[in-house]
Amino acid sequence: QVQLVESGGGLVQTGGSLRLSCAASGRTFRNSDMGWFRQAPGKEREFVAGISISGVRSNYADSVKGRFTISRDNAKNTLNLQMNSLKPEDTAVYYCAVRGARFTTGIVPNTDGRAVYEYDSWGQGTQVTVSS
Repeated sequence: QVQLVESGGGLVQTGGSLRLSCAASGRTFRNSDMGWFRQAPGKEREFVAGISISGVRSNYADSVKGRFTISRDNAKNTLNLQMNSLKPEDTAVYYCAVRGARFTTGIVPNTDGRAVYEYDSWGQGTQVTVSS
């Protein structure tokens, strides 16, 4: 089972930037698509960004497109999320997650990495707070 540890969260003003990192242990990271999700108080966990094994393909929630960039370093087993032009509505706990093998390999068809159920390992989360 892969272990995931997020870091880089904090308090920032509107318009500021933060860079989140997720350190992963084990071989699963290098064989899996990865994703970032977030959860605000009283709301459901929602997709933020996803990235393929090689890092060539990525996708984003409409709410963060053009402001956030997901990347990965397979040599260092690290997943990153660069967040620019932050808004108060970005305030949430951010989680990195490993996309399950059935979805990464395409055994389960017609999925795009945006659903919580596609992911089977999660970090503990890091708090991001954007003040107005």
